[in-house]
Amino acid sequence: MALARPTAESLPKEPMARLLAVMAWLRDRQYGCPWDVEQTFRTIAPYTIEEAYEVADAIERGDMPALKEELGDLLLQVVYHAQIAQEAEAFGFADVAAAIADKMVDRHPHVFGDARIDTAEAQTVSWEARKAAERAARQSAEPTGALDGVARALPALLRAEKIQKRAARVGFDWAEIAPVIDKIEEELAELRVEIEAGAINQARLTDELGDVLFAVANLARHCKVDPEAALRATNDKFERRFGYIERRLAAQGRKPADATLAEMEALWQEAKDRL
Repeated sequence: MALARPTAESLPKEPMARLLAVMAWLRDRQYGCPWDVEQTFRTIAPYTIEEAYEVADAIERGDMPALKEELGDLLLQVVYHAQIAQEAEAFGFADVAAAIADKMVDRHPHVFGDARIDTAEAQTVSWEARKAAERAARQSAEPTGALDGVARALPALLRAEKIQKRAARVGFDWAEIAPVIDKIEEELAELRVEIEAGAINQARLTDELGDVLFAVANLARHCKVDPEAALRATNDKFERRFGYIERRLAAQGRKPADATLAEMEALWQEAKDRL
């Protein structure tokens, strides 16, 4: 017996049930959206990452209406993946929700048990210890390395920070910041050698520049600064200051392409004093 075409009125009223039903119908082979039906885990993954960044952007701007909308978009991504998995008879949304609830209960024995953890720092230590124990429990007969399991799909800067933290947990880390800064200077010197040689070997230039970025990410970790957040803030600052240059030139009937570098640098210094 064929299912009746869905209508807005036929959907459940409870919000979560309604969202799940919407997604199921979007993926329906008979009545669904052709684009949604064609999607897979792989094709949806980039959108999932993008939505997470848009949530972070709304938080950074303190825009509550936008945050509500972006959280909805991110929730839709979770529902999307769960629907695809359910169609493959792997798991469903309820399994995802149950698993994360169980994980949170297990990792917070000071909330849902008798353990005592008095500070956020102590909780971080406890959290990492439990994650390490979970990884050890999942190991097969073949041992795994300390860096295994750090997702390769993460943004490179974030992944650098995560693998550095993993290495630090087994003692591969400097105890002070000074050697970290020395390492940055060492990597910059090696990069300078390649540049002054004419940078004819693009692969070596890329390798040396990667070493510099990795060392800078390590400095951010030692300074307890989120490198992604720091770079986002600097991007925003650059946009504000460059926008100032464009506005000042526009007031003269000109564009940046019409100005000299010296003129734009002078306006940049003005922007630094004002923005």
